Amino acid sequence: MNKSFLKFITDFGPLLIFFTIYYKSGNSLTAAIPPLIISTLIAVAIMYFVEKKVPFVPLIGAIVISLFGGLTLYFNNPIFIYMKPTIVNIIFAAILIISKTYFNKNFLKLFLQTAFQLNEEGWNKLNFRWAYFFIFLAILNEIVWRTQPETTWVNFKVWGMLPITIIFTAMQLPLINKSKL
Repeated sequence: MNKSFLKFITDFGPLLIFFTIYYKSGNSLTAAIPPLIISTLIAVAIMYFVEKKVPFVPLIGAIVISLFGGLTLYFNNPIFIYMKPTIVNIIFAAILIISKTYFNKNFLKLFLQTAFQLNEEGWNKLNFRWAYFFIFLAILNEIVWRTQPETTWVNFKVWGMLPITIIFTAMQLPLINKSKL
């Protein structure tokens, strides 16, 4: 099996499982969250088995999904799962901004330097663009979950955030091409 296809499946399979079970169970977060947690942990294990190393970002995602999903189930309160994307995006933004501003470390470069080589100005611009994008996603998630019904939030989480992220990523290609070494 192709590694990039396997990565795609392990990245989006748990979300698809969540979405499917949510709707097949009559829009029940209580029914959809346990399979989401289990499938996310299995996806991380598969990536570990294939790559022979701990996949850092997916591992953090699995921990956060398990924590917030577990809190949602334990307290029988969906606010925890609603706020997970907000908190995760704010944490990502803070890491990118604080690490570059106060420690002169570019974490985006650290994670992506094997994918492509950019000059320092390009890495810095890309770092801050992603930080601001994460803040935008956090605000957008807050607006959606606080103003819309749960089913709208679930659809937004599954079918809204991904296309927005793909579009944003595509919009970075001119900067990446201009900044290549």
